[in-house]
Amino acid sequence: MSEFGPSPTSRSRLYEINLDQATIARKNPNVEHEREVAIYDILESNEFKLVGRDDGPYRLLLAIADDRLALTIGNEAADNLDSHLLSLQPFKTIVKDYFLICDSYYEAIRSAPPSKIQAIDISRRSLHDEGSRLLAERLDGKIEVDFDTARRLFTLICALHWKG
Repeated sequence: MSEFGPSPTSRSRLYEINLDQATIARKNPNVEHEREVAIYDILESNEFKLVGRDDGPYRLLLAIADDRLALTIGNEAADNLDSHLLSLQPFKTIVKDYFLICDSYYEAIRSAPPSKIQAIDISRRSLHDEGSRLLAERLDGKIEVDFDTARRLFTLICALHWKG
């Protein structure tokens, strides 16, 4: 691995990410933009490996089903190598608070002074980091991810959760 993440030929990475189209709400351009940036950033540099396996690189389908995050992992040879369901209950408060802070942030960037925007952004990043750490903990023993990949995956969880 280089200092910039795994090489494009690394087996411990994602090469494709899809979100369940039935789950995504496309009413908020800010959320849509965050989702697109998160996917782009993950595909540029990520560390993602199924524990106990060496058959990557992988493709990932994320969906929300019955208040659970469904992760379906495939590769070039198979669409469904592995799948995991994670309860979203532990994420509820963080996601709710994150949405409130994001709404405040997007409102503030229109008219608030830079000091207020910066304070809101610090809170937003702190909640985002908390959600990322929680996601990495919930994946522990199943999927290995680096912190940046966990951060971007948390962004995608939020995008799936957004109800407009």
